[in-house]
Amino acid sequence: MNVILVVSDTLRRDYLPCYGNADVITPNLDRFAESALIFEDCYAASFPTVPARADLMTGRYTFAYLPWAPLPQEEATLAGLVSEAGYRTAAIADTPFLARRGYGQDRGFQEFIYVRGQLDGTERAYRHRQRHVSEIDGYCAPKTFVEAAAWLERHHENPFFLYVDTWDPHEPWDPPAYYVKPHLAEYAGEVVSPSYWEYRDDGLTERDLEIARACYMGEIAMVDHWFGYLLERARVLNLLEDTAIIFVSDHGFYFGEHGLFGKRRFRWPDGSGFEEGFAKGMTVQQRQVHRSPLHNELIQVPLLMKLPGEDGRRVSGLISLPDLMPTILDLLQAPAHARTQAQSALPLLDKRPIHDLIVSSAPFEEVGELSQTVDGQNRVVVEISPSSITDGEWDLLYAVESQPVELYRAKEDAGHHDDVSGDYPAVVQRLHGSYVDWLRNIGAPERFLAPRLRL
Repeated sequence: MNVILVVSDTLRRDYLPCYGNADVITPNLDRFAESALIFEDCYAASFPTVPARADLMTGRYTFAYLPWAPLPQEEATLAGLVSEAGYRTAAIADTPFLARRGYGQDRGFQEFIYVRGQLDGTERAYRHRQRHVSEIDGYCAPKTFVEAAAWLERHHENPFFLYVDTWDPHEPWDPPAYYVKPHLAEYAGEVVSPSYWEYRDDGLTERDLEIARACYMGEIAMVDHWFGYLLERARVLNLLEDTAIIFVSDHGFYFGEHGLFGKRRFRWPDGSGFEEGFAKGMTVQQRQVHRSPLHNELIQVPLLMKLPGEDGRRVSGLISLPDLMPTILDLLQAPAHARTQAQSALPLLDKRPIHDLIVSSAPFEEVGELSQTVDGQNRVVVEISPSSITDGEWDLLYAVESQPVELYRAKEDAGHHDDVSGDYPAVVQRLHGSYVDWLRNIGAPERFLAPRLRL
């Protein structure tokens, strides 16, 4: 069997029609989903971009010990294990953090093709200058999928693992206007930037959010179009009968939910917003990270798998992104690795649970430390952010001892509108106890475990 793994960054599960959103235009993903396994209960583990990919590559819950940082040399990677098993391996990506700045998440791939253009500065300026030529030349996701299709043409006769990683629909949301206008007919090219804070406090309006959502849906439509291009090349190359194709995202985004516009909460010491602080002459070292909750809009992710010999259907049961590493090894009948902490998803196909608890978290940090989450730039941690713990019935948001907790009904209140922690203290105690046991089982370092032992 071959495997194609596609990661589309920042794609919220509830922005796909196969998960109930009929407003977004994704005909290729819709057709793909008809014959795919649609996982109903997939969550991020380590959050966001770089930590999530560390999980994918190692099958470990890296947030407990690894900050937004390069992979340690001792980590065995999915690509390395598959390469050792005799498969041809390649990664094609426009996500800027995989190989840049020494992050090392290209390690183990026999081939790594980086599509320039997403990184702010001269790289993005180069891509923008090409937009008058064509969509393929001017935007990264199209170029990435075209490169992936070309790689398949060159290597389809060899057993392979192909990893395709596109940063869209990550901000800035600036797709071609023809993808946006079906959602906002009067769209005139505006680009709205997230505030990474309570959006009303920063003067953003409902109209700003409407434009941002329309552009976000436009970027999803662009990703869908070029994902369809890749699928068509796989069909022409007669790969569909013996190739597992997996489509997933790493996390979502807040577009006004919980009053937030972004995925973390950043401020300057005087409370200024992002651009305002720079205008006042503040330095990047003064920026701060505040409490940033992980509600379902951020951590519930789409996971679609088209597997040879499996009919399309919905699959329930808790699963998280690190599970993709042992799942792919399982599909390829490649040896597992002793350091892997996650589980293969294949038992879920027979309705056998693989987890009774899922934990999603940004990298563990301490107050006063410098955090590089979410973009590799230093910010001082002034508040510890909560992890999200779910058993499928209840969702608990918990940070460290003596900090506020939140409890929600997982199914009846997926939007987390009604905190019932005061009504169900026994449930809070039970979930917290399960969380502590889970941290011990994965070997969380003592300096991070100690402040989380009590409510």
